[in-house]
Amino acid sequence: MAMDIEKTIRSYAKIYRKALVGGKVNGIDDEIATYEKRLGEMYNSETFQKHSSYPSTNAVHVYAVIAMCLGLKHFGLSDPQIIDIINSGFSARRKLFKRLLRCIDMMPNAYQIARKWNISDHDKRVEDGSLTYDYFKVSEGKIEYCISKCVYVEMFETYGIRSLCKIFCMTDTTSYENLTRHVKFIRHSDLSDGNCCHDEVIEKQRKRN
Repeated sequence: MAMDIEKTIRSYAKIYRKALVGGKVNGIDDEIATYEKRLGEMYNSETFQKHSSYPSTNAVHVYAVIAMCLGLKHFGLSDPQIIDIINSGFSARRKLFKRLLRCIDMMPNAYQIARKWNISDHDKRVEDGSLTYDYFKVSEGKIEYCISKCVYVEMFETYGIRSLCKIFCMTDTTSYENLTRHVKFIRHSDLSDGNCCHDEVIEKQRKRN
């Protein structure tokens, strides 16, 4: 599907501006102009063409975030500071998603929904090759997997900021923080700063009378 690059860049520039204002960064207008130019060049690159070939991965969104990270790096900010500033720009989206998760959390079959999400995501990732699983184990009341290669990490690594892929690695942990009634999520490691992404998704046992 063809992308309206200019419209997409303007949309993400608004989000970035909100993040910069919230982060009290100086020279916002100049930084936004630089961001729009940078993101346009990134979208027109061969690496974007390569990374956008995975249907299960929204490379348009990931590249927009990478461009924000590169801009904030120039201000000498630490990784945690950059992550907090960027997340603040997407706060409206995050709040909507959290509300949805909290509604699901109230359902007695919340774990079964999470189980289906994980299996479906695994199947899509394996099909398009965006993730490489060392193993993906589904047992009664538990899913455990280990990922040794990830196109998200590859995209960030291409621009020399692998550690900032933590922004996307944190998506799982922040999601499961809103599914606590029936689901326990354990993250042993992730690929932003480790050798693999090793997670467990466990059904919490119902209390017996």
